[in-house]
Amino acid sequence: MTQHFTELLEKLVAIPSPSGAERAASEFLAGWMADNGFTAAVDDAGNAIGTKGTGENEVILLGHIDTFPGNPPVRRAGDLLYGRGSVDAKGPLATFAAAVSQVPVPPGWRLTVVGAVEEESATSKGARHLLVQRDGHPPKFCIIGEPSRWNRITLGYKGRLLLHAGLRVPFSHSAGQGVLPAEQGVHLWQAIVAHCERVNAGRTGAFNRLDPSLRAINSRDEGAFGAVELSIGFRLPVDIDPHALEADLRALAASHPAEIDLQFSGHEVAHRAEKSTPLVRAFLRAIRAAGETPRFVVKTGTSDMNVVAPVWQCPILAYGPGDSALDHTPDEHIDLNEYLQAIEVLKMALENLMAAQ
Repeated sequence: MTQHFTELLEKLVAIPSPSGAERAASEFLAGWMADNGFTAAVDDAGNAIGTKGTGENEVILLGHIDTFPGNPPVRRAGDLLYGRGSVDAKGPLATFAAAVSQVPVPPGWRLTVVGAVEEESATSKGARHLLVQRDGHPPKFCIIGEPSRWNRITLGYKGRLLLHAGLRVPFSHSAGQGVLPAEQGVHLWQAIVAHCERVNAGRTGAFNRLDPSLRAINSRDEGAFGAVELSIGFRLPVDIDPHALEADLRALAASHPAEIDLQFSGHEVAHRAEKSTPLVRAFLRAIRAAGETPRFVVKTGTSDMNVVAPVWQCPILAYGPGDSALDHTPDEHIDLNEYLQAIEVLKMALENLMAAQ
């Protein structure tokens, strides 16, 4: 089966699937699952969905099939597979499909693998469609497919807020004492950084801090006025709601001398899952059985955990092979030995989980 599962990942990575253009990859994965013991199809949102078993106790394994933009060449170098999505997150998604294909599903249980679309964009279209389709019917357990190494369990992700700020500022002569439009844009950014520093006073650890990032800043002349646009992202700790932060930023902008248009998007609350659940215990046993000491991690980015966890309120964690430091990079690659090891761990974890219940 080793070659069979390696070919699955290689073929999936070879199909380009940036956010919004996932159809070919979804059809391939649904076809593979249908050929390997699943009832599978592509749903109305474009998600690839495969199910084994018909019981009421459901485990949803929610990965994502879309990738960050860019298309570095897909190639093998020994046991390393290079290509966009090899780590983030076709590696974890293929791990889900491969492991579940081998798991005997006992009566009363159902395993559902989802390759969701548009996770890499702020829409999370695939996960949100799943919420709508399953309104009022959460799974018993949920596993999110994200890279964290085969011997680690991810319990949390920070929240997110995106801001596009547009300033329209009358020009003054560059030799005069007035503040130029571009400078006013910089002043707004500095005010936002100062606000975040005040919020972070006394906080320790990256997961507990409010982190702003200036993603882009551009200025242009419009006659007697200058226009400045800033694209800013915020990573939020568990105790800061994105809508509350939006209100704070609107109040801050209201005190700025320039005319500012604020547009907010990407509101996601942070989530930190519980350690003491049957789902976590099943993974701890599986990783230890494979000869490793399991570790817990929390991530400073976001994932579809942020979307589904607040709604489903079920035990949840993220798991998957690969080094997340390689996400979105030109050098993205995965060690196929780690991928195969993760398949075995996940298979054992699922068997442990269903047996214990």
